[in-house]
Amino acid sequence: MTPRSAHLIAALALFGVGAGAGDAAGQSLPAVPLPTFQVELETGAVWQSYNDVEIPNDGTATRFSLHDLAGSGPWAGGRLYLTWNPGERHGVRLLLAPFSLTETGLPEDEVRFAGAIFQGGIPTEARYTFNSYRLSYRYRLRDGDRTTAWVGFTAKVRDAVIALEQEGADGRIQGRKDDLGFVPLLHLAGELRFAPEWRLALDADALAGGPGRAVDAALTVGYDLNDRWRIRGGYRTVEGGADVTQVYTFAWLHSGVLSVEWRR
Repeated sequence: MTPRSAHLIAALALFGVGAGAGDAAGQSLPAVPLPTFQVELETGAVWQSYNDVEIPNDGTATRFSLHDLAGSGPWAGGRLYLTWNPGERHGVRLLLAPFSLTETGLPEDEVRFAGAIFQGGIPTEARYTFNSYRLSYRYRLRDGDRTTAWVGFTAKVRDAVIALEQEGADGRIQGRKDDLGFVPLLHLAGELRFAPEWRLALDADALAGGPGRAVDAALTVGYDLNDRWRIRGGYRTVEGGADVTQVYTFAWLHSGVLSVEWRR
């Protein structure tokens, strides 16, 4: 287990303990029934702390930084959640989360990537795409007037592309790696209602161990405009990658997010 994964699990545990204490110590709030359907549209700005790549990961390619080549951002990001709660304890959620960036930078040194050689000091276009499509089943472990806790599993389909292009003496030099794969994740979520219209929510899909890891977690504050509409704002972090023969790629993305949710 990586330090970041351990920190996430610890944060979720502390959130749950604190939420339970809030139920016990605080005054009760009017009950809010679980909606049958929820639609949430999230948007925000995305930055990257690091984005390291080596393709293939067998000693024949260069390990380089897409962060150094493309910059730290920001770029536009967004996602759509569609949730169906067929009962008081069960929920199914679909997530569509596309993300892509294209920037031009100057590599300091020669880069060998995906069978092509890119010279240092020449403008090079870098493209990074990471589209995530997920289907989650979750079970509501706790249903208090102030707190709610969910646990479940997420089936994730990853559609990723890393590509470089550079103008060479004999035309355009291109290198590209497409990666379409399936990843099972653990889903954990909790919500603390600290006032009738206000709530603090922590939501995460995560996997640690083996040749790779993945963490997608958000901490948000929400406000109920009425029985149908809610707005949220907060912070999201996405970190992970894989270290296998075909690829070495690890990235850490950060987002300041705003969302609007409709429910019935």
